[in-house]
Amino acid sequence: MKSKDELIKIFSLKLRRILESLQIDFDNLQEIRLRINCPLIINYRNREYFVTEDASLASDPAQGVLITKKEIDETMEYISNYSLYAFEEELRQGFITISGGHRIGIAGKTVIQENNVKTIKHISFINVRLAHQIKGCADKVLPYLIDGKNRCIYHTLIISPPKCGKTTLLRDIIRQISNGNPYLPGMNVGVVDERSEIGACYMGVPQNELGIRTDILDCCPKARGMMMLIRSMSPQVIAVDEIGSNEDLEAINHVINCGCKLIATVHGSSLEDIKSKPVLGELLQNRVFERYIILSNIKGIGHIEGIYDAAGSRISV
Repeated sequence: MKSKDELIKIFSLKLRRILESLQIDFDNLQEIRLRINCPLIINYRNREYFVTEDASLASDPAQGVLITKKEIDETMEYISNYSLYAFEEELRQGFITISGGHRIGIAGKTVIQENNVKTIKHISFINVRLAHQIKGCADKVLPYLIDGKNRCIYHTLIISPPKCGKTTLLRDIIRQISNGNPYLPGMNVGVVDERSEIGACYMGVPQNELGIRTDILDCCPKARGMMMLIRSMSPQVIAVDEIGSNEDLEAINHVINCGCKLIATVHGSSLEDIKSKPVLGELLQNRVFERYIILSNIKGIGHIEGIYDAAGSRISV
C-alpha cells in the first residue's frame, strides 16, 4: 500500500511500532479495530486476527495487545491533528475521513441536542476502515450495463451482503462511465456520497479516482443530494450507495422521471431478499431497475453470483 506509512502515523506511538513491524500485505488489510480494555483486532484477507505485542497474528484474544484509554486518546489526537473540535461536523456523523480515503469510525458517549447528535465525547472505540480502489473490477459487468440501442447505460442495482465489494464495484463503474469506455463515450456522473465511502473526500478532494466527469456531494443525505444534483449539475447518471428509505424512493422516482440514469447499491443476498423489503420490493415490482448485479464472497470478495434483467431473468454467470 502506497500510503502505509501515512496511515500508521495516525496511531499512538506504541501501536505504531507494532503495526510497522507487522509482516502482512497492507493491500489486503481491511480493518483495524481499537476498543478500550480489549485486544487489538485486524481484519486481514477477510479473516479476524488479534495482534500481539511482538507484532504477530494470533487467534487467541488473550494474546492480543490490550488497548488502553491512553492508546485511544493518543490515536484520536493524531487523527485530528490535536484539534478534535475542527472535526465537529464529522463527529456528528460518527466518522472522520483522512488523507488516503481511509474512514475512521468512532463510538463513545453521544451528546444529544434537540433530538440530534451534537457530538461524541469519551471516545472509546475506533474502527479504521482502509480504502482500497480496484481499478478494472467492473470490466466483467460493464458490457451488460450498456444499452447499445439508446447509447446509454441501464438503471442498475448492485445487491450484496456487507463486505462483499459492492462499493468497490460501484466506484469502478462510476470511474469507467465518467472517463468513457469501449462501449460509450464519457458521461457526466453525479455522486451522492453520504458516508464518504465512494469518493472518500478529504478536505473536499476525492481520494479515490471517480473519473474526469464526476461531481460529488460529500456527507450529504442521499434523497436530498439526488435532488440537488439534478437541479445544479445536470448529470446524465446519478450514483448512490445503500438505498432503502421512503425518502430514497421518492428521490429515485424523480431522478428517473428527469431522464437521468441511476446506479445504486443495497444490502441483500438475492432478488427474493430484496422483494421482501417494503420500499425495495416496490422498486422491483415496478421494474424501475433494468439490471441487477448480485455479489457474494463465496469465492472471494466481489464474486459475481449473477446479472439479471428487469424481469429477474439471468443474463450472465
